[in-house]
Amino acid sequence: MLSNYIIPLIVIVIVFYGFFKKTDIYECFLEGSVDGLKTVVSIIPVVLAMILAVNIFVESGVLNLIGGSLKDIVPMIILRPISGNATLAYLSKIYQKFGVDSYLGNLASVIQGATDTTIYVLALYFGSIGIKKTRYALIGGLFADICGIIAAFIVVRFFF
Repeated sequence: MLSNYIIPLIVIVIVFYGFFKKTDIYECFLEGSVDGLKTVVSIIPVVLAMILAVNIFVESGVLNLIGGSLKDIVPMIILRPISGNATLAYLSKIYQKFGVDSYLGNLASVIQGATDTTIYVLALYFGSIGIKKTRYALIGGLFADICGIIAAFIVVRFFF
């Protein structure tokens, strides 16, 4: 019930703070809205490029070439740095096929939580502010993802 009052309470606090500081709140709101729209317009090409790349990768059939006992988890591992939605779709498929309490269900869940959409995040955030040279951000992010995947295999093996 408290959550229903948090946003109106924040708005009231902002209004009173602006009134106290003698600030034109409406003008500040409009400036913020314009800045927000500029940000949205600047990141649209980056987001569209990432969506196109993920769709091409998924529809190309490359993921179908993977075999073995963990063939259902490998697409998640490959797609996780690129797209959160694609990996959620694979996670859902794993749940439907093997169950949520299965080894693969637990492994997929831990991988989903232990990794991030590194390439998407870098493209979105760096692209929105115009950084072209990411230096070691990509390498560091992908290394962290690999560590998360390895840790997921270890944790699920010991605890599930």
